[in-house]
Amino acid sequence: MTIVDFMPSPDLYPFQSRWAQTSAAKVHYVDEGQGRPILMLHGNPDWSFLYRNVITGLRDDFRCIAADYPGFGLSEHPEGYGYTAAEHAAAISELVEQLDLRDLIVFGADWGGPIGLAVALNSPERVTGIVLGNTWCWSPTILMRTFSFVMARWPMQQWILRRNSFVNVLMKRAVRRRLSIEEFAHYTDVFPDAESRRGVAEFPKQIRAAGPWLEDICGRVSAELGDRPTLLVWGPKDLALPLRRAPKRLRRMFPDNTLVELSDAGHFIQEDAPDEIVAAIKERFG
Repeated sequence: MTIVDFMPSPDLYPFQSRWAQTSAAKVHYVDEGQGRPILMLHGNPDWSFLYRNVITGLRDDFRCIAADYPGFGLSEHPEGYGYTAAEHAAAISELVEQLDLRDLIVFGADWGGPIGLAVALNSPERVTGIVLGNTWCWSPTILMRTFSFVMARWPMQQWILRRNSFVNVLMKRAVRRRLSIEEFAHYTDVFPDAESRRGVAEFPKQIRAAGPWLEDICGRVSAELGDRPTLLVWGPKDLALPLRRAPKRLRRMFPDNTLVELSDAGHFIQEDAPDEIVAAIKERFG
């Protein structure tokens, strides 16, 4: 097992790093603030750095826990690990148990949505609130399946592994505000070589491969979590998960919901609209 030799900027990421030993790997997380806990789960190709501005905005009122999946951020890159969404959910579920989180709000965006819901389903008695942003938890649409099929082909996998292009091209274009050079380096430099990018390369394939797992989550959510107060924070400029579709399905699954449109935000809402997210969480759960 290896951990990437990367030290976050104390100015951009002013948090104490912590690690928890799970059965898969040593998982990195931050645990900031006091009060009701919020577990923040990232997508692809990012890590807990994505939530930095949300954490600083909430930690005076909430206990903010943001974790990195195995093979992402500052977590270990384990040998023999498949980097599947189900494995990530299992590792984070172990973290929740170790920290004994209760009265918990689970916040997931992108892949953090289905992973977070899987974590919540593993311990529903611990979860009393849900925040979802630009995410889904059902079998992929035709557009998503097409994207997955293309990105799973050998040339595109090499494009990701050898050139870090999921970060350098796709993520860069999907963040609507202009990141500083130092900010963007926190996304590129935690994936310094092809071996460190295996998890990034697997997630696009998981869109199709994890179909049965996603359907299982989708089938259980309404019955087991549907009564939880839910906040949907949505970037309307997201082409992959547009405002007119995915939130409607999630609102049916979580009837006690509030939908907040994040003005000009795209897919990476934590970068584009952290202040609006903080205000919405305080309004819904403060």
